Amino acid sequence: MNADIRPIRTPAEQALIAELDQLPSVNDRLGDLRLAAARSFEENGLPHRRVEEWKYTDLRTLMRDAVPVAGTAAVAEADARAKLLREVEARRIVVANGAVVPELSDFSALEEGLTLRSLADVIASGDDVAARIGGIVPGRYDAALALNTALAKDGVVLEVAPGAHIERPIHVVHVFAGSAPAASFARSLVVVGEGATLTYVESFEGPAGIAYQVNSATEFYVGDETHLDVVRLQEESASAIHLSTLLFEVGRRTQLHTFTFAMGAAVARTSLYATLSGEDSHIAFNGATLLKDRQHSDSTLFVDHKVPGCESRELFKTVLDDQSRGVFQGKIVVRQAAQKTDGRMMSRALVLGDDAEMDNKPELEIFADDVQCGHGATCGAIDDELLFYLRARGIPLKEAQSLLVQAFVGEAIETVEHDGLREALIACAEGWLKARA
Repeated sequence: MNADIRPIRTPAEQALIAELDQLPSVNDRLGDLRLAAARSFEENGLPHRRVEEWKYTDLRTLMRDAVPVAGTAAVAEADARAKLLREVEARRIVVANGAVVPELSDFSALEEGLTLRSLADVIASGDDVAARIGGIVPGRYDAALALNTALAKDGVVLEVAPGAHIERPIHVVHVFAGSAPAASFARSLVVVGEGATLTYVESFEGPAGIAYQVNSATEFYVGDETHLDVVRLQEESASAIHLSTLLFEVGRRTQLHTFTFAMGAAVARTSLYATLSGEDSHIAFNGATLLKDRQHSDSTLFVDHKVPGCESRELFKTVLDDQSRGVFQGKIVVRQAAQKTDGRMMSRALVLGDDAEMDNKPELEIFADDVQCGHGATCGAIDDELLFYLRARGIPLKEAQSLLVQAFVGEAIETVEHDGLREALIACAEGWLKARA
């Protein structure tokens, strides 16, 4: 006799599955993709601590409730909420509650070689570029990505023609606008042609005191001999849950640099997946996280070296105050064919609060024999000798601590190439430190 074993679903899982059951049955590739993602989530549910990749971020426990999917945001409210990085000269595209807001977005006078549209318009037009959506698939089940694939209906589709040089950054502003808890899902697609250059910026923000949820995913197809810079600033409400996924397919002789800066949300998880499919490419994944109160922030990355001669660098800095918890998980995989790989990964944490916690899990998985790879992780408090040196020169304790924290985080922020963005991020860090003081 075979027993019928059914998993016990949490209220959040039940609500999400009920939402997925309402998906229309559409007989096309995207419809099939949505339904496959929905079935995958129904089978696996939210990850918990027994799932290795989520052992430090038990989403089944942390996401106690699933809120309704957000409706269309009022234009005036979305404009008032979208404040981050306004001082940076960039082309702004506003995505409110998961949908592009044309009235607040700059689609006019596009540079030569730049195509910029909403995902909803691309799907409606049947454009061939829509076939790339869902084309980059992680080697393992990701609950956040599965939910995004099933429920996201809009986002930004950006294409850069081969050889085009887009000097002004493209800034996609994700904002939650509403007075009640709701969930937003946005899916974006970036295709950078051979020999092109682009700076792509994403920011995330929302109103204080509202327990909204954000699930964002962006796929990047990075062509041969391109230069792509990706900068992300996450400053959600202190009551929000933020889940984001970035997926990269990297060509040959490519320069790819990313910087993720996280300061907001009660619970945040950013997953980065990169596949190096072209030889002689260089990628750098850097980030900084500033945490206080009881915030929980998780940075997880997976770099897959498939071909010879590539170089990868990862540097993540985390500052933890009060009872906050930080998580860094990084894995570099070097396939058998990927000889001459050079991969280095480092996580450093600075603990300011006695009850703060940092979990580091760097990994290497190497199947080639002619490689240079290494990883490391450090975790500690402010150096007492450096603090004494500053205080001996008349600098007050809080100000001395702020100077040392700013120097600690600054090493990561300095990797941002764009001057305006770098200065804006430094100002964000300074604002966080002033609020702490």
